[in-house]
Amino acid sequence: MTLGMPINYAGDFRETIDNLRDFEGVGVSRVTVPEAYSFDAVSQLGYIAARTETMELQTGILPMYSRTPTNLAMTAAGLDYISGGRAVLGIGASGPQVIEGFHGVKYDFPLGRARENAEICRKVWRRERVEYRGKHYQLPLTKEDGGSGLGKALKIINHPVRDRIPMLLAAIGPKNVELAAEMFEELQPFLYHPDYVEAAFGESLAAGRAKRDPDLPELRIVIQASALITEDADEIAAAENAVRHHSALYIGGMGARGKNFYNSLVQRYGYVDEAALIQDLYLDGRKDEAAAAIPQGLIDAISLIGPRSKVAEQVERFRASGVGVLLASPAAASHNRRVEDMRVLKELIG
Repeated sequence: MTLGMPINYAGDFRETIDNLRDFEGVGVSRVTVPEAYSFDAVSQLGYIAARTETMELQTGILPMYSRTPTNLAMTAAGLDYISGGRAVLGIGASGPQVIEGFHGVKYDFPLGRARENAEICRKVWRRERVEYRGKHYQLPLTKEDGGSGLGKALKIINHPVRDRIPMLLAAIGPKNVELAAEMFEELQPFLYHPDYVEAAFGESLAAGRAKRDPDLPELRIVIQASALITEDADEIAAAENAVRHHSALYIGGMGARGKNFYNSLVQRYGYVDEAALIQDLYLDGRKDEAAAAIPQGLIDAISLIGPRSKVAEQVERFRASGVGVLLASPAAASHNRRVEDMRVLKELIG
């Protein structure tokens, strides 16, 4: 299992990066920068590339709709180049609130677009002339496709450091999980419960792996979890409360009734009535009550909060469930304590 950590896009970025070498020194071997409707992730990762030596640099997560497939390929190849082969291209569909609301692009066919993005990116990295006739992307764009007819089949000018940059798909829906297991190097689910992997994802993972190219490495599962190693009851309560509110935002507020992927996921974990209550409370504006309604068992399963012994048990639960990359988000109040918590996590992971 690899230990990584996310960078908070709402914090003081320069101060965080000034301290990043401390985390690298205790064994954190991947860093990921999110991209919602925030600053872009790639320019920040480029800065991080210059300030670190060994960390993998994961985009987490670039929305497919806001960049063309070839632009995604160029971007990943550029980040891989300046970092000496440390890039991991994480992509995902985001949601219609962001894609149609912020980008003004129609949110459609996320499954088909993810497949075509992966196929096109790999053609670019292999320096093939990019000729592609997909359902969603046509390269070059011909007159019949609505273009001018002047488009040319081109290959990337530079020679990428690697002809296969690892690709990660953020997915929780059954068909998207199946696609990740079929053709991506990594899968990143959200609100990951290690005890219900089979119930939530088992059928999809099996179906995807049955079609997986044998040249691909074994699928790695990447998860993110808040981390705080402490025996202080007040600190534990505060950290768990933050996880509650963050989870309630997704379970209750990310989408309408009947169209909330995260709510459906929690139902697959067995929390059917609880998921409905959390959503009703959140959409009624009762956000604190929605957070309080999240079962303690779910909070314990998706986080790494508590005494060292409890955190060690949770690390083993994640390992046994097949987690390959643990992105721990340290929640301690001071930098020194955050570094120490990550050092202990690295020791527990081995």
